[in-house]
Amino acid sequence: MTDLTLSRRQPSVWWGAMIICGTVVGAGMFTLPIVMAGAWFGWALLLLLVTWGAMLLSGFLFMRTSLHYPQGSGYDTLTKDLLGRSWATLNGLSILFVLGILTYAYISASGPVYQHSLNLAGLPLSTAGAKITLTLCVAAVVWLGTTGVSRLMTFCVLAKILLLILLFGGLMTQVSLPSLISAAPVGESYWPYALGVLPFCLASFGYHGNITGLVSYYDGNKRHITQALVLGTLMSLALYLFWVTSTMGNLPRAAFPAIVQQGGDIAALMAALSNHLHVSALALMMSIFSHFAVIASFLGVTAGLFDFIADRLGWGNSPAARLKTACLTFLPPLMASLFWPHGFVAAIGFAGLFATLWAVFIPAMLAWKAQQRFAGMPRSTLPIVLVMIFGVLNIVAWLLSWVGWLPTFGGA
Repeated sequence: MTDLTLSRRQPSVWWGAMIICGTVVGAGMFTLPIVMAGAWFGWALLLLLVTWGAMLLSGFLFMRTSLHYPQGSGYDTLTKDLLGRSWATLNGLSILFVLGILTYAYISASGPVYQHSLNLAGLPLSTAGAKITLTLCVAAVVWLGTTGVSRLMTFCVLAKILLLILLFGGLMTQVSLPSLISAAPVGESYWPYALGVLPFCLASFGYHGNITGLVSYYDGNKRHITQALVLGTLMSLALYLFWVTSTMGNLPRAAFPAIVQQGGDIAALMAALSNHLHVSALALMMSIFSHFAVIASFLGVTAGLFDFIADRLGWGNSPAARLKTACLTFLPPLMASLFWPHGFVAAIGFAGLFATLWAVFIPAMLAWKAQQRFAGMPRSTLPIVLVMIFGVLNIVAWLLSWVGWLPTFGGA
């Protein structure tokens, strides 16, 4: 996303890393230990590390390809030029579906949270009013450009890290190592649950919609873009590892089926952890953390959606053009959230499948075609093959889960 006013000074790598980390780490991180409980700690760490490596690699492939195009060229431009109009259309529909569903989900989920907080602050807003207010605030930041997004994202990410340390620091000091490395119960193995976790891990490292914005933000500086991607994804990985260790190290594996039966949401998990922290302090910090987690991911996802729509329509970067793009980015999900506040539940299960296409397969295919076209493009087949294998594994895992051929743990 290009700023309305460009600075001659190259932005710090830190700002780009904050955009990536803020986009990746959101309220969805609370589901990780729940869906990973069957596979347990060892497999959870391995799957997170493998997914981080594969998704970072696919990000590099897309970045390398995009550097051979004019700044501002996004997924649609690259896909149409290298893979053809049919692939561009399919890829565009998948991006719009995933980012649109996520935007819709964040608006729907955050409305009641912010309504409660605003009412406590003396602002009597309805849930619809809170959704509209929050959406307008986020839209204004995204309309202003990458600098505004990165500054606010930095504040949110730093607040999330601080709150995580305060909230779960006590739990880390009480982690039970024997529980983390315990062998599977007699007659049961951990590994059959591992494959089903893979799509959740992929969805937890989605940032590719922000890469084209970073290319413009850093004026095509490959070193700075690379450093931002590495730093941002590493910070995300560290937060995930911290969270999974602190939860699994304090809650035995046998406790997770009950959490799943209670809905498998944040409230159920926090209730199980309540005996490890002071309940009132936990509730307060949990509420504050949820605000920062939602707003950071909301910003990151909508910034990526904004970039894609701007590239697809080619309206330019003037304030008026950006306003039209912002309207298309935010109004449809907002209206859908107002009229169908719970409708995203059925559709969001398919979001991971479509994300595999545009965040894994398409970057690998673009890199393959770019290597054949551009003389200066490094020719390396191994990264492309590894990313494609990772994508195939995710498709297989999703299909096997969909038909019920993979085991579930506690009904997860």
